[in-house]
Amino acid sequence: MASDKRTPTRRRFLQAAVVAGVLAAGRALLPRGGAPETGDPPRARPRPPRPPDAPASAAGPGGAGRTPESYRLRPMAGETSRSGPGASPPHPDVAFHLAGAHREIFLTFDDGPHPRYTPAILRILRRHGVRATFFVIGENVAEFPGLLWDIADEGHAVGNHTWTHPQLTALAPDAVRWELGRTSRLIEDILGTAPDLARAPYGEWDDSSLDICNDLGMSPVGWAIDSQDWTLPGAGTIAYTVLEAMHPGAIVLSHDGGGRRRQTVEALEWYLPRLLAEGYRPQRIRP
Repeated sequence: MASDKRTPTRRRFLQAAVVAGVLAAGRALLPRGGAPETGDPPRARPRPPRPPDAPASAAGPGGAGRTPESYRLRPMAGETSRSGPGASPPHPDVAFHLAGAHREIFLTFDDGPHPRYTPAILRILRRHGVRATFFVIGENVAEFPGLLWDIADEGHAVGNHTWTHPQLTALAPDAVRWELGRTSRLIEDILGTAPDLARAPYGEWDDSSLDICNDLGMSPVGWAIDSQDWTLPGAGTIAYTVLEAMHPGAIVLSHDGGGRRRQTVEALEWYLPRLLAEGYRPQRIRP
């Protein structure tokens, strides 16, 4: 598993500064000042009926309701996380690397779909002919079902990231099943197929939540490289975090929702063509 690089070197700071200058000169995907996103709008498809097990305003057993911008505070619950880079110990049933053809890698995006950032990321992936994996929040899917269609229609994998983004290891088993099960049912209602991948919020799995994940027909997925985009360090720093840590088989954690993701979009615009030029082959995750 790749180590969690938290102390940038002087060289990395200089590299990030150069990238940031180039990115600042060429930003076009996301206008400043909160202007509406231009380009491909979410498709106007009928909104599916809300599952009958909870009313529209319910937050479920996991806790109080949250807005889409409040999910992502950090990628893991501190250094004691059972999954993810730097974890001690990682759970043996969670995938952090995937074996595959030479120099295959796996880009993943959490906490969407988001009406601004998800379409922007999809456009970049489409331009380069790349497939990725999106771990979606059930509440966001209910709000923007057309975006889920867009993700699937373009050949990307869709994974379950729970309904409200709670820490699963802090919930009773019935609440874990509600979070994962309700999200899987909604995805199946929209796409016709239930997800076969799941990622726990903050990378936190335990034996009970993994058993429920397995009962629902999903494989648990972690990550080997944390892009650190959730810290909003600047697009250049995000780009070099990914480029310097990249290795064959790595699963890369980034975000298309849960906060301000302009830097994630700009970083992807920069590092993706460079990964391709180095011979890496981004793929969607398949169980």
